[in-house]
Amino acid sequence: MSQNQQYPFERNRYYPGKMLTSADFQAEQNYYINKNHFLNGLLYGSGIVCGLGVFSLDDISILIESGVAFDGTGREIVVDNSVVKKLSSIEGFDRLKGNTATLKIRYQEKDIHSVYAVGHKDNEREYEYNRISEGYEIFLTEQEVFPSDYNLETEFLVKETFFQSENYVGEVMLPNTVCIGGNVKIVLEIRKISSASVKLSCRGILETPVFLTPEESHEIEIGVEDLSLQEGESVRREYWVEVQDSVIKETDVILRSGSGAAYEDDVAITTVPNFVLKVRLSYDKPLKLVGRDTGRVNLEMREMGLSDIAIPLADIRLVRDDNSYLIESIHEKKHFVMTPAQELMRNEFLSYYQKNVDIRKGRDKSVSEGGGSSESRQTEFTNIATGTLEIPLGKNAREGDIRYSGEIAHGLGTGNVFVQVGYDYVSDRPDMGLNQKSTIYGNPDFFSDRNNGLVNVETAVKILNEKGTFVVAVKLLRDVDFLVLTFRWVAVRFPAGDDFELTEADYDKSISVDTPTVIMGAKESHFFGVRFHNMKKCSITYELTAPGSGEISSDGTYTAPSKDGVYEIRIYCSDMPVICTYAYAIVRKQLTGEKVDANGNLEDKEKK
Repeated sequence: MSQNQQYPFERNRYYPGKMLTSADFQAEQNYYINKNHFLNGLLYGSGIVCGLGVFSLDDISILIESGVAFDGTGREIVVDNSVVKKLSSIEGFDRLKGNTATLKIRYQEKDIHSVYAVGHKDNEREYEYNRISEGYEIFLTEQEVFPSDYNLETEFLVKETFFQSENYVGEVMLPNTVCIGGNVKIVLEIRKISSASVKLSCRGILETPVFLTPEESHEIEIGVEDLSLQEGESVRREYWVEVQDSVIKETDVILRSGSGAAYEDDVAITTVPNFVLKVRLSYDKPLKLVGRDTGRVNLEMREMGLSDIAIPLADIRLVRDDNSYLIESIHEKKHFVMTPAQELMRNEFLSYYQKNVDIRKGRDKSVSEGGGSSESRQTEFTNIATGTLEIPLGKNAREGDIRYSGEIAHGLGTGNVFVQVGYDYVSDRPDMGLNQKSTIYGNPDFFSDRNNGLVNVETAVKILNEKGTFVVAVKLLRDVDFLVLTFRWVAVRFPAGDDFELTEADYDKSISVDTPTVIMGAKESHFFGVRFHNMKKCSITYELTAPGSGEISSDGTYTAPSKDGVYEIRIYCSDMPVICTYAYAIVRKQLTGEKVDANGNLEDKEKK
């Protein structure tokens, strides 16, 4: 069995008369030890549980705090007391070649308590060690540019390289599946891969057909200015967008052709001219998407990640000459693992930054003016809401009496709303089921008899359109001895006249394309964003006006054909085709850096 693998698990099988040897007792220990380490690795992973901070005491010494860590195989590394070390006394110092080293810690066992072996033979050792001490070892290695542990490749993220040079690498990434109606983060990650002292600047424009920025735009400008990193360091720029509701199942995030640029000390470096990130759309919740992907890692993939099971603690930068050294700086690079106890503490601390908010729209709990309780709940359909209400009758309610509910908020806002009220009751008839709750909309007299106790009432609803509320009135059609009547209501919002944007009133409404004319290479992609003028945003339809013009998706992503030419795209409002505009794609197999001005005309490079 290798050092990194604890399974398959085998335990002793005992039977009467079995002769036990040291190998049997060793197997007994290995079973429980390996099972414990195996579970540690699966449940917690590799990293620091607590402590193990690294500090500079003086120019040549460091302090390592006490703490606990799990290594790559789940073994516990316990530093029970803080340790002070001269850097030159730590293993690996003599082999350092550069000026930056990585301080690591790893699990180590030592045999202790030497005792006389009573049953030893002539060819065996006279003394044996009676105990095994579980400890640790601290050592130094050359600074690692990338983490030494194997990066478990999953399909959770889609990535594309933005630029790459001898000094820097830039990647754009986001989840491969996003949640409709939720938010998602697009990340630009930049890593330094050399020791050269150069500053980086880069920029680009991402087109996001289905994603909306906080500024309600479908474009994101990404990049950094005058970034300076040390070898092995990285930075991330995060861009949050909202995923709009859409009937399509897949969308693209596109680097606009020709928008990417990168410079090192004002010297241009190569960038990707155009890329497309394919993203799927889903109604699943984020927790389901994340859980589905994290559970994909199998044991073989996990074993591949255990090439280096030591735990990095810090990077130490030195000033060195032939005979001496000085500690210039210490940069901790600790990765923490979260235990259940720490999870409780973390949630408690996070409560000071996060407010628990009921995000269900239209939720309204109040007491009606008539003394009854009202509870409304707006469903996931934004134009429908439902709830219950109570109308008190008092004692000795008589035929012909009229009672009113309080003013009830339906949660659908102001405007034209229809409300239907039904009478709630509990049936005690055996043939209908004991204590079966039912609701009758309309005249309860059609279902009444002497045995079921239904109340014969007539209902009416008054809608207060300007306030977004309603009042229910009931008229008793016979004497009752009930004190309170319970009703269920359903509200439906209908569009008002000015919500329909009628065609005859649309002379001042129009749409336009952000970039009406683009120059593209063959098979490149471009998103045609639309702006709305004097009108609300609505569903947009894209279509090609001639066959062989390439491809256009329902979200406006155009893919150029392989043939040169000028191709036309018609863009119109799905519900009002009369409101339309056109866009044009100039496709050339060999782009020479041409650009178009705001009017769609080619710019003359010689004029610049």
